[in-house]
Amino acid sequence: MQKSALRIQFEKVVRLRHYSHRTERSYVGWIRRFADFHRGRSLEEMGAPDIVAFLSDLAVRQNVSLSTQRQAQAALVFLYRDVLGLELEGLAEAVRARSPRVLPTVLCRGEVKSILETMTGTHRLIATILYGGGLRLIECLRLRIKDLDFDRQQIGVRQGNGRKDRFTTLPMTAADPIREHLDVVRGIHQQDLTAGFGRVPLPYALDRKLSNAASDWSWQWVFPATRISRDRRTGHVGRHHLHETTTQKAVRSAAKRVGITKRVTTHTFR
Repeated sequence: MQKSALRIQFEKVVRLRHYSHRTERSYVGWIRRFADFHRGRSLEEMGAPDIVAFLSDLAVRQNVSLSTQRQAQAALVFLYRDVLGLELEGLAEAVRARSPRVLPTVLCRGEVKSILETMTGTHRLIATILYGGGLRLIECLRLRIKDLDFDRQQIGVRQGNGRKDRFTTLPMTAADPIREHLDVVRGIHQQDLTAGFGRVPLPYALDRKLSNAASDWSWQWVFPATRISRDRRTGHVGRHHLHETTTQKAVRSAAKRVGITKRVTTHTFR
């Protein structure tokens, strides 16, 4: 999807609804694939029959999973209903991808212990929180200092799955390592402030309502990135939270080192 009037309108609507950057990027990707499938035809000229043809091709020729097909449909429905304001009828005619039953990978306590013991530093701390608190990886990486309550041994998960808030357990074994980790993070934050950075993106319009909150210690990431970067979506220059791939690679490597042949991911720890 080119940077056209339609792209500008799409970005306006998706951000007005506070969709995450991950969702926006995913939707853009599916819209591009839809346009390529129809050989560059104008998006405004197409409709439900063209969407049905694309979704059916995903299931029949490309053999995608049902969840992938549903994600593609959600992106195109959003484009036509919410951005272009067009009604769609007949989407049920699309050939549906199969939804095989997949057994989850389950680790015993000994396996979890062996994986954690071979991990070190920040990634070990993150994996401990995933296991002890039942967080998803992105929920853990998006934690801010204010979300940790050591007195109540609670973690506040903001805008989690389904965009809902919830509380979960702060593992006792992680309490002291987290405190030590935060001492290091505070030092990094002070260095960033001295260098003219140290401001983090805030949800909604809090950066305008609370002008100093973005640089306040309580709003900083618990797991900040190792370097300063520019957010391509907002243009903000600062230290974002760690990227998911670093911890994902660390968990896979740890499982391989201890000889576990199961497919172990960060989600397995939940």
